[in-house]
Amino acid sequence: MGMIPRAQGSMKERVQAVQSVLQNHHINYKIIKGNIVIQNHGQSGPGKSASVQIYSSTTVDPSTGKGKLSPKAYLKHGKSEGHDGTKTRVYKIKIHVEPGFGIPGAFLMKNQHKHKFFLESVTLEIPDNQIYFDCRSWVYPFQKTKSERLFFSNNSYLPNHTPGALVELRKQELASLRGDGKQVRKEWDRIYDYDYYNDLCNPDKGQEHIRPVLGGSELHPYPRRVSTGQTPSSTEPSTESRTETINLDIYVPPDERLSPKKLSEFISNSIQATAHFIITEADSLFKQDSSSFESFDEIHDMFSSKRSKAVEGKAKDKLKGKVKEKLKKLVPNVLLKEITYAGKEDLVKFPLPQIIRENELAWGNDEEFGRQMLAGTNPARIQSLQEFPPKGRNGVSTIEASHIEHNLDGLTLRQAMDEWRIFILDHHDYLMPYLSKINTNGVCAYASRTLFFLRTDATLKPLAIELSLPGSSEDTEVSWVFLPANQGTEAALWQLAKAHVAVNDSAHHQLISHWLHTHAVVEPFIIATRRQLSVMHPINWLLRPHFKDTMHINALARRILISSRGILEKTLFSGEISMELSSELYKEWRFDEQALPADLVKRGLALEDTDNPNNPTGVQLLFDDYPYGADGLDIWHAIKTWVTDFCSLFYKEDSSVESDAEIQAWWSEIQNVGHGDKRNETWWYKMTTLLDLTEALTTLIWITSGLHASVNFGQYAYAGCPLNRPMLCRKFIPNEGTQEFAEFLRDPDKYYLNMLPSRFEMSLGIALIEVLSRHTSDEEYLGQRPLLECTDSGVQQKFKKFNEHLQEIEKKIIQRNKDPKDKNRSGPAKIPYKLLYPDTSNVGSKWGITGMGIPNSISI
Repeated sequence: MGMIPRAQGSMKERVQAVQSVLQNHHINYKIIKGNIVIQNHGQSGPGKSASVQIYSSTTVDPSTGKGKLSPKAYLKHGKSEGHDGTKTRVYKIKIHVEPGFGIPGAFLMKNQHKHKFFLESVTLEIPDNQIYFDCRSWVYPFQKTKSERLFFSNNSYLPNHTPGALVELRKQELASLRGDGKQVRKEWDRIYDYDYYNDLCNPDKGQEHIRPVLGGSELHPYPRRVSTGQTPSSTEPSTESRTETINLDIYVPPDERLSPKKLSEFISNSIQATAHFIITEADSLFKQDSSSFESFDEIHDMFSSKRSKAVEGKAKDKLKGKVKEKLKKLVPNVLLKEITYAGKEDLVKFPLPQIIRENELAWGNDEEFGRQMLAGTNPARIQSLQEFPPKGRNGVSTIEASHIEHNLDGLTLRQAMDEWRIFILDHHDYLMPYLSKINTNGVCAYASRTLFFLRTDATLKPLAIELSLPGSSEDTEVSWVFLPANQGTEAALWQLAKAHVAVNDSAHHQLISHWLHTHAVVEPFIIATRRQLSVMHPINWLLRPHFKDTMHINALARRILISSRGILEKTLFSGEISMELSSELYKEWRFDEQALPADLVKRGLALEDTDNPNNPTGVQLLFDDYPYGADGLDIWHAIKTWVTDFCSLFYKEDSSVESDAEIQAWWSEIQNVGHGDKRNETWWYKMTTLLDLTEALTTLIWITSGLHASVNFGQYAYAGCPLNRPMLCRKFIPNEGTQEFAEFLRDPDKYYLNMLPSRFEMSLGIALIEVLSRHTSDEEYLGQRPLLECTDSGVQQKFKKFNEHLQEIEKKIIQRNKDPKDKNRSGPAKIPYKLLYPDTSNVGSKWGITGMGIPNSISI
């Protein structure tokens, strides 16, 4: 810091050293110079209608108790510049201050222009020193906000180490973000408060649109979302009112919104995917009202490149007909207008999913079916079977030893169980109570249990599938067991059974592994961080990149995807009870078990190995060729090392965590409000030790980065082909002696195709998955963040170590994927496992559907 020596030791010692220098050496200067960088988003700059006032961090004004405040400087004569495709305007300022003003630590920005502007950064210069402010925030007109914006420099302080001149400002800023919980939110409000999921339906439109409120009850517990302050519905006061038309205009605090560039790309990707969907729908014009595909080739044809002129012309006409009418109920008007325009251009089909790119029959392969439980889109559901036969709420499974013991590669069932080689994919107990309600309106769903055998080459061989339906009386059920077969009727029935399992797993993936376990559970952490941790708090700085865009993405999901009659209700077998299902499985959620090592041990995929000093994760995988587990543990270890290194710079002993008032308020609010339905659980970390803090932060960062990447960005590779991951079935498996069984025997393939989703549901589902699987150009990835965010050389050194650690992991993943003995790394589909490949060397080039790269945050 120029003339101020860089102190060593604890953060408290370092702060004291700096303050001592300031007290003993009176710094006298008369001018503070500065550069103000504002992004140009197509509007004129604020010019002289915006002003800046600087607060001292070292000299207190006795009349206010805050830092001494400088005179105003107005923004004049901005100069246009460009950097990485971003247009900016830079304003130079000079502020005359009294001698002894001290070191700048904060500033006020007042916008008296009629438009908002995006403040990128501010750099202030005093003799031998430079103070940087990483702002990246919208500044709205004063006439709307009735207050100036306060920004702090990039220096980090624990609460009890805050320079005296900034203490009151720190408290004031946090209080302003909490609001008073009363007013309806306006676009410019920076207010973070909690609410239930009471905005998923529109009861004013009729009974069929009513959905239960999630959160705040034993029946439907749920994480909280950010409050929008909307008025209650006129017919159902417990729910929020909402407009009849779907739109993208939903409140989130300004700093949580997607950048204009990212929002534009998101809209563009949605338009492109919807255009692909329209083309597929247009094909049905030639099918004489058939809602089903007539052959497997027809499904494969969805993914070819250019269309014939005849089909393209029909597609464009279709935009004016039934397809457009259907889309009006599913997409916002702003998208519909752009989709109509896109329909005038040359249209292409869906991109080719990896699952059928190298081997178009891989989706039907039993080995590939098993491999995807370890390396597909839902790799954290499979678990080791602890007792045979499996037991559920309604009794014991109907799978018998005689069904599987001949298929254990020479082992007895007892031997296989003792060696932990029987695994189960269980979608039974949580589904059974809902099946009677689900199986209406043409949906045919079972609750399933699927058993696998771990072979000596670490591949999973399917052993049996049990499909169950509710019985004639309460707490009874009827079950069927299907076994693997290679030919004949048994083989065809086996394929039907696998499809029903995939349907269960697809819904669990979207609703639980993806939405609930990442998007929904993280939002309360974001709200609590904004409300309770000052931007000057080092943990706020640590977490900042891991919360980017999440709140806005969740708001869009509530409006388009998970709402009543939304896209997930249209495409998943669970239909209108989809969100109820996620609430049911939230009852099982524990934050401590979201730590990857704990999750692996709980599911019997790893054993505790805490006594081995050479094992930093504390667990040993049951078998090494578990791609999600092996790569995930490496990423987990890198995150934990970085978090531990970072926290150790600021906390030297456990008592410093316990005495950190902001951390204690943050953790208390997460438990008691954000996840308030679990406030009485005993498994929450006590937050009295440094280990508590590092474990909680590592888990949170893992969820937002590695876990989300593993369940999101592989979706198109696997679920882009609905033969591999159908989202619903329209037929049950026929029973012998019935007319349907005779229909099945006449043409098993046609029966299978008729069982799959309709053309509309299938193509709409693919369009959704195409959008979700895309990286955008402004994505920020694990191990990458602007170094200017932090001026502390110790932090920069530790972060550099983190990035180098991730590069080492990349090399390990490449080697694993090359090793022929690791069959689960690519499998029959020949899809190398790269969902947890950080890809640190290709910053800014990972656009589109890449199947690799770990974003810092849940940003799609």
